[in-house]
Amino acid sequence: MGRAKISKKSTFIDMTAMSDVTVLLLTFFMLTSTFVKKEPVQVSTPASVSEIKIPETNILQILIDTKGKIFMSLDKQPDMRAVLEGMGEEYGVSFTPDEVQKFSKMATFGVPMKNMKKYLEMSQEEQDAVLKDQGIPCDSLDNQFKSWVRTAKSTNPDLRIAIKADQKTPYSVIKKVMTSLQDIRENRYNLITSLKTTAEDK
Repeated sequence: MGRAKISKKSTFIDMTAMSDVTVLLLTFFMLTSTFVKKEPVQVSTPASVSEIKIPETNILQILIDTKGKIFMSLDKQPDMRAVLEGMGEEYGVSFTPDEVQKFSKMATFGVPMKNMKKYLEMSQEEQDAVLKDQGIPCDSLDNQFKSWVRTAKSTNPDLRIAIKADQKTPYSVIKKVMTSLQDIRENRYNLITSLKTTAEDK
């Protein structure tokens, strides 16, 4: 007896629903993600068990590398413009509107005021190469760091100070930064650390 032949039919899977879900997930991650600012130096923060989160806005971040060089960043362009103009008035340096606009778009800054105009004239690639070898002066003879913080706080009193230092940064440098903040009566600030894994978490 002959075997009955079963006609073959092509399998069709509707992928419309899968495509919709993919687009929705992609849109969600794009809208909820936060961009990490480009930093001139790589910093490996010390570990801590504290889980206190710093605010996402109105942040004045102080970045300190292993050599003790100090860099700063603000999260709002109007604050950046106002701070540069205030520092220009204090140190007798005039900036053009183009220079102020260029400075306001920087992710991180950290050069002495005497080099600021020349720094702003450089291209992005030249700035990246020069910035990591500069740093904001914070010594007893020329403490521009205090001036930057004081001007920033007078521009935006709601700013929260956050210090991000490398775990290999000498303690003397951290102490100098903290002493400078105390001199201008800024006694509240956050220390940015990485989350330490405890024995219970393992």
